[in-house]
Amino acid sequence: MEELYELRAYLEQGKYSQALVLLGEMEEMSREDKVNKINSFLEILLLHLIKQHAEKRTTRSWEFSIRHAMRQINRTNKRQRASGYYLTQVDLSTAIDGIYEDALDRAALEAFEGHYDPPELAKMVNEDQIKAEALQLILAAQQ
Repeated sequence: MEELYELRAYLEQGKYSQALVLLGEMEEMSREDKVNKINSFLEILLLHLIKQHAEKRTTRSWEFSIRHAMRQINRTNKRQRASGYYLTQVDLSTAIDGIYEDALDRAALEAFEGHYDPPELAKMVNEDQIKAEALQLILAAQQ
């Protein structure tokens, strides 16, 4: 909020170059906030996909969490006024790669009642298949 007051002051004082720099910083902060929210929901999506693949079963709760995560990813990623998305398909794939380990750690605590550590759980699932499935679910929900 303080940035808005600072921006106003720059504009009122005719300091347009400083206002533009601040505006760029504000845009980046907004984008980072969107990406952080998307990453949080990506972790939830991956967590439940890992559990499904490892335990070779699903529950209504897991299905709900997967649907909810996909909806929230798409709501957050969709640009409201301009058409398009904050994260492209390539960006989403990169984000999935980056968040997978965190999701695996959480899944190890929940799958099989926490009997396996992350490396053991990782051997039970196909990481590439789960990542591809996550991306496909997100892209399908965009349409």
